[in-house]
Amino acid sequence: MSTRIPATLIPGDGIGPEIVDATLAVLDALGAPFEWDTQIAGLEGVTQAGDPLPPATLDSIRRTRLALKGPLETPSGGGYRSSNVRLREEFQLYANLRPARTIVPGGRFDDIDLVVVRENLEGLYIGHEHYVQIDDDPHAVAMATGINTRAGCRRIVEFAFQHAIATGRRKVTIVHKANIMKALTGIFKETAEQVFEARYKGRIAMETVIVDACAMKLVLDPWQFDVVVTTNLFGDILSDLVAGLVGGLGLAPGANIGADAAIFEAVHGSAPDIAGQGKANPTALLLAAAMMLEHVQRHELALRLRQAIQDTLNVDQVRTGDLRGSASTAAYTRALVARLKG
Repeated sequence: MSTRIPATLIPGDGIGPEIVDATLAVLDALGAPFEWDTQIAGLEGVTQAGDPLPPATLDSIRRTRLALKGPLETPSGGGYRSSNVRLREEFQLYANLRPARTIVPGGRFDDIDLVVVRENLEGLYIGHEHYVQIDDDPHAVAMATGINTRAGCRRIVEFAFQHAIATGRRKVTIVHKANIMKALTGIFKETAEQVFEARYKGRIAMETVIVDACAMKLVLDPWQFDVVVTTNLFGDILSDLVAGLVGGLGLAPGANIGADAAIFEAVHGSAPDIAGQGKANPTALLLAAAMMLEHVQRHELALRLRQAIQDTLNVDQVRTGDLRGSASTAAYTRALVARLKG
């Protein structure tokens, strides 16, 4: 019997518990080695512990250094910050990894297989914002400060090149806006070029693309891209765009990776409007679980899981409503489990 791997499990809010239950059933059928420590966060954390990120949850992730989480809802009002942002900051999860791979063929784009690597801790998302009052308008001027550091740029670019080479990719595209934001994203472009010249030239191809041109090229000819690495704001936008190429956020997994911890998730929201109705598609979280298996070097299990998902959707034609099917969450889960056990 393989060694058990401790991991934190956060069911989350809205459809979170449903898709987490589905994922656990599938991982159990797969024989995945995780030993779960279930914790709460988001709205459930506020309800039960008065904190969207309770100390027990943070302590669990510090111990396991590995987590799978459902979508979290940030309570409105009360001054609560996003639990997702707090988790990234708490554990210095500087790399957001968002693969996009065609699973259901026949859409606008077929045979998509690319990865967006997004810097997770810097840029315009650091939250340094304020208003300036003029006359009787307290919000007359809004100001935001973005910060990119040489060290932060180097760290994410190194991660992107190393991930690309380790996974057999052919090219890394550096996405920036250095023609306008010459300092804030100029440092990112400059650092990426320096890292490439010093360590990766001759091992993999590299190009630089301005972000607006990149967005256009992604919808005109996405096959020209392989691994895209960019700053926080641009990565947030482009990773959702790329998810749209393969069918939407219901098929989009994500990983937040740092030196000491990694958290895997479905990148879609908690969808409270369909919670408890058996309509949720757990595929994004299942694909995140496959990434988690790869992270702990269980590549054969990740491969089996992805193959079972592909066969269930395309051979068995068992699909949830968002993929123009009629299967409930439970029926889709049963079909996946049957695939893995059959």
